[in-house]
Amino acid sequence: MTGADIERMIHLLARLPGLGPRSARRAALHLIERREALLIPLAESLAQTAASIKVCATCGNFDSVDPCAICTDSERDDGLLCVVEDVASLWALERSACFRGRYHVLGGLLSALDGIGPEDLGLDKLLARASRPSVREVIFATPATVEGQTTAHYLADRLSNCDVVLSGLAQGVPMGGELDYLDDGTIGAALRARRAF
Repeated sequence: MTGADIERMIHLLARLPGLGPRSARRAALHLIERREALLIPLAESLAQTAASIKVCATCGNFDSVDPCAICTDSERDDGLLCVVEDVASLWALERSACFRGRYHVLGGLLSALDGIGPEDLGLDKLLARASRPSVREVIFATPATVEGQTTAHYLADRLSNCDVVLSGLAQGVPMGGELDYLDDGTIGAALRARRAF
């Protein structure tokens, strides 16, 4: 039997993706056994991150500054705007190191079943960004799911009056695939082989 504090930690760890109750219990035990080297620094880092994290008002990324480091990076190509479902997808693309443009995080996908409509995705901000004279191409990097493709088609229709090339990820992304679960080579190949939308 464990104390209430330990049980609470196990319960919270079990809510993380990929961790069930048994994995959370093992992770908690590992952290407790390495209290000085791992648990205390992790707790301090979590508290500091919770206090400093911001959502970038420009693209929707998470960072400790607003605008985020990606939006303020002068080495990036302002002419390329990559639209992603969420921050996990943005991070996956960044991990591949194949894309050096700008991002726009939707914060979800159109889904009638979940009650998520166009008004829930903040499309006005995307339309304003895509209408800037510096933007040449908008790349839809939404998942190859029904919701992802529906969202991309809807966005393409809304952006059709903008003077930009509309493209989407091509080979390498399997149907039903999520960017966060793909390897870097697959993401890179999909970006390089993007097609007209």
